[in-house]
Amino acid sequence: MKISEIKYLSVAELNAKLKELNSELFNLRFSHATRSLANPMALHNVKKDIARVKTILREKELQEKGANDGNK
Repeated sequence: MKISEIKYLSVAELNAKLKELNSELFNLRFSHATRSLANPMALHNVKKDIARVKTILREKELQEKGANDGNK
């Protein structure tokens, strides 16, 4: 998943995506522990996607806060 795909999602969509990615990470870790994970890089990729989503969420939070502070 690329930043350009994530950037234009709403906060609700980002939270849903984050929940989905966390669930996927759990399943991948479980598969890895039982030695049935075919692609170990999938763990790395999902972790990176989670970080990207959290980064965009934080950016949107700061933008909203900045807009609210500017109105005072």
